[in-house]
Amino acid sequence: MASRSRIRTVAAALLAGISAGAVAGCGISALGGEGGRRSGGPVPPGAKAECPGVAAPGGERDRQVRAMWIATVAGIDWPKDTDDTAAEQRAQFVRLLDTATRMNMNAVVVQIRPNSDAFYPSPYEPWSQWITGTQGKDPGYDVLAFMLKEAHARNLEFHAWFNPYRVSRQDDLKKLAPTSPARQHPDWVRKYGTGLWYDPGLPQVRDLATRAVMDVVDKYDVDAVHFDDYFYPYPEGGEFPDKATYKAHGGGLDKGDWRRRNVDTLVQSLSEKIHAAKPWVRFGISPFGVWRNASTDPAGSPTRALQSYDDIYADTRGWIKKGWIDYVTPQLYWPIGDPRADYAELVRWWADQVKGTSVHLTIGQGAYRVGTGGPWNKPAELSRHLTLNAKYPQVRGDVFFSASDLAKNRRGFADRLRKDHYAHPAIPPAADPAGTKGDPSTGAPPAVQNTAATASGGGVKVTWRPAQGAASYAVYRVDGEHPGCAAPDPDRLVTGARGPGVVDTAAEPGRTYTYYVTALDRLHHQSGPGRGATVTAPQR
Repeated sequence: MASRSRIRTVAAALLAGISAGAVAGCGISALGGEGGRRSGGPVPPGAKAECPGVAAPGGERDRQVRAMWIATVAGIDWPKDTDDTAAEQRAQFVRLLDTATRMNMNAVVVQIRPNSDAFYPSPYEPWSQWITGTQGKDPGYDVLAFMLKEAHARNLEFHAWFNPYRVSRQDDLKKLAPTSPARQHPDWVRKYGTGLWYDPGLPQVRDLATRAVMDVVDKYDVDAVHFDDYFYPYPEGGEFPDKATYKAHGGGLDKGDWRRRNVDTLVQSLSEKIHAAKPWVRFGISPFGVWRNASTDPAGSPTRALQSYDDIYADTRGWIKKGWIDYVTPQLYWPIGDPRADYAELVRWWADQVKGTSVHLTIGQGAYRVGTGGPWNKPAELSRHLTLNAKYPQVRGDVFFSASDLAKNRRGFADRLRKDHYAHPAIPPAADPAGTKGDPSTGAPPAVQNTAATASGGGVKVTWRPAQGAASYAVYRVDGEHPGCAAPDPDRLVTGARGPGVVDTAAEPGRTYTYYVTALDRLHHQSGPGRGATVTAPQR
């Protein structure tokens, strides 16, 4: 997919640096290790700022989440072939991340527990069959650690995607690894439709899901925990076989209320445990796009579709109102004007649900539907969705299903999205812990110091003294010579960086620029800029 922007950017590296191949051919490359100006160590909190009183650039108005799902179940996105070598699989994953950077995205949502199995060495569950073809077979490397390193090297947030109850897409327990909890505890498992599911009504099942999630939160530097829409299974004919569980644990509740309470219990308890362990790790859920139809409940949406509240026992609206989740990403995989579920009506409805709460709303976009007929044959349909979203300040961004579709760019839809909406990089919105009221500067790290811009053989080398507590940095490039202390226009953001410097190889030879750098914490609270540095790009 060819870039349509003069500035082709890619996020900078972790402090440890990344391979040259990871940034080859891009307009911004990273400096790792000691590439930055570390004189005196990181700038400590409370240090006198070089530009006191200069605010972070632009507040929230230009911030948004831009993400894609990377599905691993059945090789939807990655790995495509379990017979590929580990090296081939790693190269394929890097290519998907490079698709994200070419699209100026800032996050990936990666499925790491698709079927009560793991893309990491787990003490509770076997290695996933979707890596090697055989559940329980060690692939020879820590897949999650690799994926995290490569995502963060490009300054892409990593949202770890778990499926809490799905066991298998086939219904034979004997085909699971001997170490599978489902194999060891067949009384936890129910056959339904064409697959196997854990019974959400069993406390042991909720405990397993909780331990699996918290094992990853404790051991890995993930940015968020993510659930999709699979709670109780979608109806496939007949009722989910939990009669005995209901009899033992129902406590006199209506069965539907009891099932919702089971899911609620997992969501609430996980939210509490995640935030207690690491307050900066967010918890997000991507539900089916319809909570309830207005014909069923006056609080519902003007739709005629399956209802997550009644059919899969997921009270997505309740989780928002109770503040149990940090973000919600409803899967709005319908076109504008659909008579059953109009995208335009659903965006309005979901925007109303998060209004006045601290829950961020991002929209799940059905990139997989492009080219499937009707309005989806128009390459501009998804671009129209994002244009409509801009009418609602509650919409904080979009997540696309899925990575392979963006890479394929059917009918040029991804090029259209980049041209119309993603021509420049963007910082994700600041999270809203209690008391901050969405202020992107609340709790921000100290400002960087000693920003320097020097002519380099490949362009302009920009370095800075890092700030204590910073997780990443935002680099702005302004045409011409400008004052040392000024808040740069957010539209002049050229990259995000996780290390102490970058090389701007897209700087035009002989042209003068001023560079400004700000620091951001894990929740995207942003400092004011350090003193800017002016340089004339070298002739080549």
